[in-house]
Amino acid sequence: MDGIPAPDDFRAEARSWLKSVATARAADREWGSGDDSVAVFENWTEAEERARTDLARDWERTRHDQGWGALAWPQEYGGRELPAHYEQLYRAEEAAFDVPRRTEIFPVTQQLVAPAIRVWGTPEQRRRWLRPMLRTDELACQLFSETEAGSDLAAVRTRAVRDGDGDGWILRGHKVWTSGARVATWGVAVCRTDPDVPRHAGITVFLVRMDAPGVTVRPIRQMTGGASFNEVYLDDVHVPDTDRLGPVGEGWRVTLTVLAAERLDSGGLGLDNADRALDLARHLPRPLTGGERQQAADLFVHALVQRLTGLRVNSALAAGREPGAEASVGKLHATATMRATTDLVQQLLGPRLGADTGEWGTFAWTEHLLGAPGYRIAGGSDEIQRNILAERVLGLPKEPKGQGR
Repeated sequence: MDGIPAPDDFRAEARSWLKSVATARAADREWGSGDDSVAVFENWTEAEERARTDLARDWERTRHDQGWGALAWPQEYGGRELPAHYEQLYRAEEAAFDVPRRTEIFPVTQQLVAPAIRVWGTPEQRRRWLRPMLRTDELACQLFSETEAGSDLAAVRTRAVRDGDGDGWILRGHKVWTSGARVATWGVAVCRTDPDVPRHAGITVFLVRMDAPGVTVRPIRQMTGGASFNEVYLDDVHVPDTDRLGPVGEGWRVTLTVLAAERLDSGGLGLDNADRALDLARHLPRPLTGGERQQAADLFVHALVQRLTGLRVNSALAAGREPGAEASVGKLHATATMRATTDLVQQLLGPRLGADTGEWGTFAWTEHLLGAPGYRIAGGSDEIQRNILAERVLGLPKEPKGQGR
């Protein structure tokens, strides 16, 4: 491929650039030192979230401006038009350096929302939003879930109706489980615009200014003690028709574009914590029991299979096709790895897991234990992923409407 560096050459180039702008991580960092956080969902205050977001945003802008962001995108958006899997090659090199960790708002903006705008946006919308989002000058959150709809996005009740002048829309509704709502500049809202047609046909998607009059963000206190999620109230929020994404009534297709990207991005979830749990087993100040050795081996295999599935996703991208079943399998493996991580840590630590004695690497695991089950729902529930595999791989018919899940 003309103009595209070989993978090894690309990784060497990325490594050289990273050395010039960042500090390498200590490969031999002593066990028991440094940050012992294994939080699945961060427990930051709003001030801490904004500060961390600013640090990550500065780094993303540096990457973008020096040609290491938006690698697969056209040059007009600051990209290099490289194959999609080169982003994974870059991330593998970046992992060896101390750079600000991206919070969830960044992959949502760059890997979910921006591609959807590229597919469904008008030329003017692509001009307005794509480069600023890829550079993270603008950040976007997902206004998808609702308390009444559960995992069934087609059951959304948030309404969008034409305003009196006909040049915009009035949005009324309530969204929940929104990551990054406190720092986002835009929210991608799935709304019902026609209640009298089949539910998938009556949906339209809008980009909503998060500082618009009528938008209220309230943090949701989680059982970990933090509030990384939010609920968002839309009380007669005016949205100009120029901020509608895709045709009226075609919002379900727009939503599927975002969800497909979300599942591609979820295959690496939990691997860092799995590695940390295996390190805990290696450094336990007593011999492992036979059952503990079996659980550690089980977790190692789960993590290995998850990584191999990730390679299959990357191979699909390298071949120029969008992964389908691989993404769902990867999501299921990710949640299984998280469960196996929890099982091993509970067995290794016993009562030390539940007692905040100040001992490094013990009570901190409660953040994983309490947060990991949430990913059975986030990014498409395990049940949804199994339905996708049943229908698209096994060829089973869809469940008749009105029957149990």
